[in-house]
Order: sequence, then structure tokens, then C-alpha cells
Amino acid sequence: MARYTGPACKLCRREGMKLFLKGERCMTPKCAMERRGFAPGMHGKQEQFRQRTSDYGLQLREKQRARRIYGVLERQFRRYFEIAQRSRGQTGANLLCLLESRFDNIVYRLGFADSRPQARQLISHGHFLVNGRRQNVASALVKANDVIKVHESSKQNAYFLALGQVLEHRSVPEWLSLNAAEMSGTILALPTREQIDVPLTEQLIVEYYSR
Repeated sequence: MARYTGPACKLCRREGMKLFLKGERCMTPKCAMERRGFAPGMHGKQEQFRQRTSDYGLQLREKQRARRIYGVLERQFRRYFEIAQRSRGQTGANLLCLLESRFDNIVYRLGFADSRPQARQLISHGHFLVNGRRQNVASALVKANDVIKVHESSKQNAYFLALGQVLEHRSVPEWLSLNAAEMSGTILALPTREQIDVPLTEQLIVEYYSR
């Protein structure tokens, strides 16, 4: 499967906001947004002086921002939109709920990884169980009452040994439950729009695909 392999910080600069793609580094002065808070490229500094962005440009930017926050390629993102469109309720809210339900996002939200890219790597290496069964597909969608747990053999891994010392101090969203001692988490319910804290205007995404 294709995936983006370029500089992660360039994506943040392109979107004009921190996407937290590098975990703890994003919270330090080393973050590219702290050092070069303008768009990449030779004309990046001049973009702020250009004419007002068109409605299409705003819609495209918001769609790209959502894709890059969750690490989803265009074809898969469009499929999520089509599922959200067929579901009951508001399409934009349904779309964000689907994105939050991805397995890599759940691992990140539970604090088992510092970023979604890191969560995808840990998942692909087979470190997690879902309802007692090994799951190595980062894009798998979880459901309410699903239980995510670090595999017993993985708990002896140096990464998880260090994680155990800080996990109990991490907070999780109200729709999740974390058992730091067992290194496990439970999806209490799928999130509502009010419980999703990503800085996105989903209506712009709906308008983009409704052109």
C-alpha cells in the first residue's frame, strides 16, 4: 500500500498548524512550526500576503488537513466519506467518528503511542490484541465495548517497559477507559462530535465532496 514517506514537519508547515506527527518533539522548540512557521517552498513566506483564498481552496485545505492528521490517503478518505454519507446523522460528524474509530487512532488516544504514525508502526509489528486476538491492521475500525491490550510478550519490550512508568499519568478521552497496570483500554462508546477535539471544520469537507 502507498504511504507518505516525506518529511512530516513539512506537512505541518503546509497546513499552518501542528499536526503532532512526531509526538513529543512537537512540544519542544525543535518543532518546525516553532522555528519556521510558514509554508514550505521558496515562496512560503510570501503566501500570507497573497489574495484571499477561494472557497474551493478553503475546502481543499480542510480536507487535506483532516487526511494528514489521521494519516489517511485520498482513496481511503473518500471511502470513509461515502460511508458517512450513507449513515444516519450529519455526514461531517459521522466522518470524524469513523476516523476516530480507526485502530491506530485508538492506540494513540489511549497513550500507547506518542503519535498516530508511531501507533501504526507498533500495530504493524503485532504488539496489540483486540478482544484477545492479535490485530496488525492499523485501519481496522473498532466498536463500542472492544478491549485493546498490549500483547503479553510485548510487555517485556524496552519501549513498553518504559511506557509503563508514565502510562498511569496520561489522560484519555471520556469515551475511552484506560487500565495502566494491565496496559489495556476499553472503548466505552463511539465518540460524539463534541468529544472529538481535532481543530477541523467538517462542513468544509462535506462541501468539497458535494461539488
